[in-house]
Amino acid sequence: MAGTAAVGGAAALGTAGTAEAAAHTPQAHAPQARASVSVAVLGGGVAGLTAAHELAERGFRVTVYERRALGGKARSMGVPGSARGGRRELPAEHGFRFIPGIYHNLPDTMRRIPFPGNPHGVWDNLVAPSEMSFARTGREDVRLPLPWPGHQPPDLTLDDVRRALIAVMETARGIPPHETAYFVNRVLVFLTSCDERRNEVWENTPWWNFIRAGRMSQDYQRILAVGVTRNIVATKAEEASTRTVARLLEAFVLNGLGRGADGPLDRILNAPTNEAWIDPWVSHLTSLGVEFEIGRTVREVLYDGGRVTGALITDPAGQTRTVTADHYVCAMPVEHARRTWGAALRAADPQLARCDKLETDWMTGIQFYLTESAPLLDGHLNCVDSPWALTAIQQAGHWPHRNFPADYGDGAAVDCLSVDISEWDKPGILYGRTAKQCTRAEVAKEVWAQLKAALNDTGKVVLRDSTLHSWFLDPGVDGIGTPHPVNEDELLIHPVGTFHNRPTSATRIPNFFLAGDYVSVDIDLATMEGANASARAAVNALLDSADSDAPRCSITPLYRAPEFEALKRHDRTRYRWGLPNALDLG
Repeated sequence: MAGTAAVGGAAALGTAGTAEAAAHTPQAHAPQARASVSVAVLGGGVAGLTAAHELAERGFRVTVYERRALGGKARSMGVPGSARGGRRELPAEHGFRFIPGIYHNLPDTMRRIPFPGNPHGVWDNLVAPSEMSFARTGREDVRLPLPWPGHQPPDLTLDDVRRALIAVMETARGIPPHETAYFVNRVLVFLTSCDERRNEVWENTPWWNFIRAGRMSQDYQRILAVGVTRNIVATKAEEASTRTVARLLEAFVLNGLGRGADGPLDRILNAPTNEAWIDPWVSHLTSLGVEFEIGRTVREVLYDGGRVTGALITDPAGQTRTVTADHYVCAMPVEHARRTWGAALRAADPQLARCDKLETDWMTGIQFYLTESAPLLDGHLNCVDSPWALTAIQQAGHWPHRNFPADYGDGAAVDCLSVDISEWDKPGILYGRTAKQCTRAEVAKEVWAQLKAALNDTGKVVLRDSTLHSWFLDPGVDGIGTPHPVNEDELLIHPVGTFHNRPTSATRIPNFFLAGDYVSVDIDLATMEGANASARAAVNALLDSADSDAPRCSITPLYRAPEFEALKRHDRTRYRWGLPNALDLG
């Protein structure tokens, strides 16, 4: 049985807590009848692996086809040629992982992935930074504690306290009281807005306009408009849907208050992603009978007679063949998936054509390896004044079971500063060119210069050129510095109206289902949580289509504070009468 296989896999890994794993594992009903039912999962990122996990637990025969590497954009990787003396390659990644407490579906999956010594599986590999920072250029940085029961507060020197007080006073002076009051009012307007107003009005209102950022001070714009959107949804305040930004802001505020939370506001993994999560996941899925074919690029999803009849796939040798299954879960990122949907398939379900309206943009990681650990902070930092919209985290201190110089590289690098570049179309400070116009080496120099401008600007030097060992830019970026730059790993963004173009996991084709962070689920954001939830929805739709009696996947929505429900009902009445929200001062 599938449940037995899950527990057996845990035992094989020597993992504690198998009783809990069994409690989360669906008990397969009549597995012999379903074992012959095959599913092709097209894509091996978080969505694809989640779909494979849920299907395998229910006794389906699953094969995952992945063009590059399992884990997709969530994976970590090694820096080629960096290993010496028996060490592993320096750890690199597309971008640093962020698994906040507002997530529930992804953590549930993580609890069901056995890991040696962990009673709650891979979930126990999550650790919580104790602070975050808005790093201001030419100003003291705003450091914010992230309190949570059991948190060990960061060590502070007298100078740290002095700088924190200066930052608070400067920020308070920079954002006038009437602007603060206005922002708070706008948040309250959204909190009390009914779903209809959120979906129909605020979805079509840019966050920048909703909070009237164009009329406000520079600090209001940089922190409350740009900083909030960059931290929460990694998109541009001038374009981002208010529904998306404010809904996630609401969830994070409630998370910080301990409401509806799976855990602390900010969580990361205690080792490189593949070591802490992806590799154990693949091992567990293999123990459940899932098969993997890597290096397979899907060229076209074949359609005929009202059903998907196969997938045209190219292997690493360039040979093309058709793979077939009873059911197909399309779990590729939207920019890759929609290339494989031909005219006949699109005609069968109009929501596939609407996916052409979904937009993606560049958000890419670069890692800097240091020979001395920089005295930054215990958590993420947001360089809110940087032209290239940089966010970063120093990693070695969050990996307590790893000795960085002993485990990675040549022994000289002691830490990794992982940086995400969210803006690729604005000039930098070093060359006056956009990131797309720079070579890879120029991107590294420009990012390093922008980090120093944000962090070395108030008399305390934390980043030194002499400590820079090496750097690594995501290999998915190619052709930068030429007229035709490309990025194999673009990020779905959320300009106004995006919500209405998102497809559902179920399609009008009875054996074809969609999973990915672009699919319509309760968390309206390109996230691993969205990918996980959409895969669960796809599996449920498959079970319905197959008339299966297997248990359905649980899907946990974002938390809704009951205190606001009466106010939302009142606003629904006002909305239907054509009236603004009762708190809306305009």
